[in-house]
Amino acid sequence: MDERTVEEINQRKVQRRHLIYYLRVYDAENGNLIGNLVDISTKGIMLVSDTKIKSEIRFILRMTLPDNVEGSREVEFEAVSRWCKNDVNPDFFDTGFELIDPSSVFLEVVDKLVEDCLFKN
Repeated sequence: MDERTVEEINQRKVQRRHLIYYLRVYDAENGNLIGNLVDISTKGIMLVSDTKIKSEIRFILRMTLPDNVEGSREVEFEAVSRWCKNDVNPDFFDTGFELIDPSSVFLEVVDKLVEDCLFKN
């Protein structure tokens, strides 16, 4: 049986957006690379990294933006790590983060990324 609760499954109603290339995400407090963004929504993000990230840790994150996103070259946001599991490639880890009160600037960046950087079906 799936380890997720019904509540976790129901929370998936927010559509996830898979990017066509990875964007680097750093710990804004120390500058360390946390991982690469692989999907995003207005509620959370998923990163792939080469180290395991503990759950329930609050981060201030900084994401470097691609050239086609106008404005700042990066955006900061706050998030809590909610889960971490092995990636399909066992040398990497996937971590889900829940966004904490995302700013309007961050939400505009999400919209722009969705518009310009998604896999096209």
